Amino acid sequence: MSEKIDNLLHELEKMPGIGPKSAQRIAYWILNTDSANKLADTIKTVKSDVRFCKKCFNYATDDLCEICSNPSRNHKIICVVCEPRNIPPIERTCVFNGIYHVLGGEISPIDGVGPEDLNIAELMNRLVDVDEVVIATNPNVEGETTAAYLARMIKPLGIKITRPASGIPVGGDLEFADEVTLGRALEDRKEI
Repeated sequence: MSEKIDNLLHELEKMPGIGPKSAQRIAYWILNTDSANKLADTIKTVKSDVRFCKKCFNYATDDLCEICSNPSRNHKIICVVCEPRNIPPIERTCVFNGIYHVLGGEISPIDGVGPEDLNIAELMNRLVDVDEVVIATNPNVEGETTAAYLARMIKPLGIKITRPASGIPVGGDLEFADEVTLGRALEDRKEI
C-alpha cells in the first residue's frame, strides 16, 4: 500500500472504536466515493466554527449555545453533565426544559483528574437565582464521586439537589441486572 493510504489508516485507527479492519473499510469508502470531499469539508468547518459555550461549556457556534440563549428554557434549573455528548440523550426525552452545565469530565484521582480540573468553579458562580441542580453524572465510581462532591459544595447554598433515578431499563430482564442497578431500582421504587 502507498504511504498516503498507510497514513490515512493510521489516522483513522486513532478514532475511538476504530480498529485496523474498520479503518481499512473506512479508507476504502473514502477512496471510492464522491462524498469524501464533502465529509472532509464538513469536518474542517466543524473544527473551525464550533467552540464551547461561554456559559455552560456545551458546543456552540456563537458565544452562547442554543440552549443557554433560549428564553423559553427554565433558567432556574441546571442539569450538570460530564460531557457535551451527554446533553442530546436528555434532550431527546423532551422531559427536561432547564439549562445545562458541562463539567468537562469526572473526578478521577486514578487518572489525575481532581475538582480543580473541571468546570466546577464556573458552576458555583452560576448558582445565583437557581432553584434546582440536577446532577446527571454517569452511574459509575467516577460519576458517583463527582456527584457526591458537587452535592457537598451546593448543599450549603440551600438549592434543591436531585439526581436522575436509575434502575431496570424498560424491556429489561431482572436476571440480567447487576446488583447495583437492581438495588437502585428498589430504592427508587414508586407506588402504583
